[in-house]
Amino acid sequence: MIAKPRAFRWLLRWHGPLLALGWVLNNWRWAHVFGFPYIVADSRARYLPYARAIAERGYFAPGHDLRYVGYPLWLSAWLRLGTGPAGAAWGQLVVAGLAAVALYFALLRLTRRRATAIFGTAALVLWPDTQEFNGFILTESLATSGLIFTFAALVRARAAAQPARAWALALGAALLTAALRPNAFVLPLALGGAGLVALAARYGAARVRRGAAWAALVLAVPGWWLLNKLLLTFTLMETYARGELIYGTRVLALAPPTTLWLPPDHWAPAVRLAAFGWHNPAYFLALLSGKISLFFLYARPYHSWAHIGLILLCIWPLYWLAVRGARAKAVWLPARLFLTLVVVGQALVVGFTVEDWDGRFLIAVLPAVFGLASLTLRVSRL
Repeated sequence: MIAKPRAFRWLLRWHGPLLALGWVLNNWRWAHVFGFPYIVADSRARYLPYARAIAERGYFAPGHDLRYVGYPLWLSAWLRLGTGPAGAAWGQLVVAGLAAVALYFALLRLTRRRATAIFGTAALVLWPDTQEFNGFILTESLATSGLIFTFAALVRARAAAQPARAWALALGAALLTAALRPNAFVLPLALGGAGLVALAARYGAARVRRGAAWAALVLAVPGWWLLNKLLLTFTLMETYARGELIYGTRVLALAPPTTLWLPPDHWAPAVRLAAFGWHNPAYFLALLSGKISLFFLYARPYHSWAHIGLILLCIWPLYWLAVRGARAKAVWLPARLFLTLVVVGQALVVGFTVEDWDGRFLIAVLPAVFGLASLTLRVSRL
């Protein structure tokens, strides 16, 4: 057996305090840069007024803001306690810290290798952008933590004495996260995919396929209704007509064709989307591929060179490792499938809607990328 270097043994011994220190320093840096809490335009225009209406009158406004109702509920609880946005930000920070611990033990339980747990957690706590939003009055911090808690509960279900309870816990975490923001519906869908695979392994693929087919038939109508409800208040056709790849900016936008066909306003949103793609196939595919490419590219022409360099050196190689981790047959398939579906699902949502200017949609699912990438480690006796 080859002896491990002394420095390596020291790092292995003290990796817990070192990870905690890295997390503290990363969050301290962002608090120093932006202040704590950090109130942005969406905080003032959407979340805080909605939270005050809930806290003071129990009023839940209809329309677009209802798709984010989970976050105003979170804020309203802190308003009732009298701590306001500062209390909410501190709460998000504590939840983010607990999520980092949950990711460590989930990866350790899944692979029984400390190297995997250390690598995945180090990526989470040290990558600047995954800690940036803990002090923001935005949904990103809780959404990122919710993804991790769902994954941790899913991994726990593998060997739990009462797996149904662990699956229920995972579903609860996924649904609570989905209530924070519209695109977080990919979590319960990804969990459903993982659940089907787990059921197929236990009861047989043919039996599960039949059950899934019946469930799809039963859920088709309410699913169609929910999809149109989610799309109803989004201005998709307007962004398509402008050729926007990144919402609200002409940077990297495409030039619409002169023969662009737009569906009537009174059609259902999902029908309008399908009809637009049918009548403008080349332009629609260009928009779709451009937004998905920007989603994974992460870097932006208006980012600093240091930021772009970090993305090229750190995140892009992790994509390659994540693809390998998704194919690591020695690791429990439902866990791998869940993480993969979360990333792919988020990319498709961005492709059909629009990408955000600062890459926040990718940042919220980076823990899934980190988790998959960490599964490639095969270091014995760690």
